[in-house]
Amino acid sequence: MSRGLNKVQIIGHLGKDPEMRYTPSGKPVTTFSVAVSRSWNSADGERHNETEWFNVVAWGNLAEICKQYLLKGQQVYIEGRLQTRRWDDKEGAKHTSVEIVASEMMMLGERRDSNNHSQEVDSASADPINGVVEDEFPF
Repeated sequence: MSRGLNKVQIIGHLGKDPEMRYTPSGKPVTTFSVAVSRSWNSADGERHNETEWFNVVAWGNLAEICKQYLLKGQQVYIEGRLQTRRWDDKEGAKHTSVEIVASEMMMLGERRDSNNHSQEVDSASADPINGVVEDEFPF
């Protein structure tokens, strides 16, 4: 039997601040949307832009980190898998939603403080969440 692969990697900007809630068993889950834009020139030289929105779900420790550190407008790298959810609403209409279940998140661009002010990331003092290890050369 052959194995399949379900892996997604995106880089984009958060559409709004993450929302965190807890399952009845107490497990944290955080949801947020990420806009990924692309641009291209058509054969006639006209410039085109297109934005695709992705719903992202993070669970457990990653959910808590996303809620604590991510803010609307921030650029992020998300890695995970696609998952399709299906449900019926109160009127019996069927709905489908495709979302990314995140397994990794990396903050990109400028860091923002709790007052939503931008700060340049200083690689000498940045934390591991931004993918920069403090004191990269310990000697």
